[in-house]
Amino acid sequence: MTESSTRAAVDPFDDPETSNKMAVRALVFLLITFILGTLCLQGFNLVFQQVGKDVGAVQQASLITALPSIVLGIVCFIYGSLGDFVSLKKLVVTGLVVLFIGSIFGFVANFFFTANLWTVIIARILQTAGEQVAGSVYLVVTTKYLKPSLKVVAFGVFTAGYQVSAAIGVFAAGLLSSISWQYLFLIPAITIFFLPALLKSLPNKSGSGDKVDWLGFTIFGLATAFLTLFFSYTKVWLLIVAAALYVVFGVYITKAKDPFVTPEFFKNTRWIMAICLILFFYFNNYCMSPIFNAICRDVFGITNSATVSMHIVWAFLVAAFFGTTSGAIVDKIGRQPTLIIAACLMIVGWAGSAFVISSGLIPLTLMACVFYAGAGLMYSPVVSTVLDTLPKEQSGRGVGMNDLVMNVTGSIGIAIFGGLMAGTGLGGGSIAGGAGQQAVYANLLLIAAVIAALGLVIYLVFRKKIYAED
Repeated sequence: MTESSTRAAVDPFDDPETSNKMAVRALVFLLITFILGTLCLQGFNLVFQQVGKDVGAVQQASLITALPSIVLGIVCFIYGSLGDFVSLKKLVVTGLVVLFIGSIFGFVANFFFTANLWTVIIARILQTAGEQVAGSVYLVVTTKYLKPSLKVVAFGVFTAGYQVSAAIGVFAAGLLSSISWQYLFLIPAITIFFLPALLKSLPNKSGSGDKVDWLGFTIFGLATAFLTLFFSYTKVWLLIVAAALYVVFGVYITKAKDPFVTPEFFKNTRWIMAICLILFFYFNNYCMSPIFNAICRDVFGITNSATVSMHIVWAFLVAAFFGTTSGAIVDKIGRQPTLIIAACLMIVGWAGSAFVISSGLIPLTLMACVFYAGAGLMYSPVVSTVLDTLPKEQSGRGVGMNDLVMNVTGSIGIAIFGGLMAGTGLGGGSIAGGAGQQAVYANLLLIAAVIAALGLVIYLVFRKKIYAED
């Protein structure tokens, strides 16, 4: 073998210095791909009712967001976990190709032919399954290959990208819905041109190279799908099936020769304590925006979605700012103080919103900005805290489990709070004042504040154990 061929065969990710440089290049393209995919997701979340009307399926329109959301929760876990076993290049190629196929299929099938509910859903499922590979691989590359001083910065930029894409998605959907919502499908299609650059920047190998435990992934994925469906449709049999599948999964990993995750993974008490933080801090993560919209409609009488968007977008931009600067903040004051400050901002944002409903839209917007400042600041320290409880060889599974818990708990939270918003059980009065619908929303905001406060209490009680090996 010649000297040049030897150099070509060496993976630059084997060297710490070149590994960091290559990782940064890959992260740029992965982040852009994730932003474009999330932009499309947020856009369809805004216009799904119009889409349902256009395809003649108003009653089933929620499936346009519900079914892709279920897929999102499952693929988040699978993609992240696969990062411990298979080549990241293969994952990215598969994901971007699926994303491109879903984009082109969705546009062609619904623009040049009669728009149909199921062609929309199938296209959105393909797009969701494809775009999430960028987010999962971004987190795996950050965890495994970036130097420690840059990790919290990368996590912060990631959550900032999500918030920016959410803000842009709202405006893009509003603009394109007045022209033709089918064009939303095409937004992430351009990511296929990133493939050459990503193939040059990603590592040649990843993980142990062990055989992938597809049976284990399938059992766990199905269990999670039925659990998510239960909170969307509240059918008891869905919960029973989910519980049975989780039991089967528990038995399976104790008997299988090479399961993708062993029972010891779940015996890591530091990880369990840390993942509980995500359960509490992200349970209401999707709730502020719909509650804000509902207050504008039912309390302030604002039915123009463009007016509401012009206010809530400031909260997304605040989240993006704090997400971007969270790395510098962690470097300056430390991870633990940053997490505590983020939790306090979220609590104040929730509780403050409850007490300013009667004061008007501007005070409510300011409190929403306080909450989103905390949400943007929270991601970097809490994710790095959870992942640092795991050995490097399990970081992919850690990323996958983080994404899964964030998506599933967020979906459960919005399902529960959505049901409470539609009812009148909390409308008898509130310590924040008001009655009727105003009391309902005020009480929901206070409940959300209590949940975030519980997360902070858990952190303060267990943080010495969580960081025991730092």
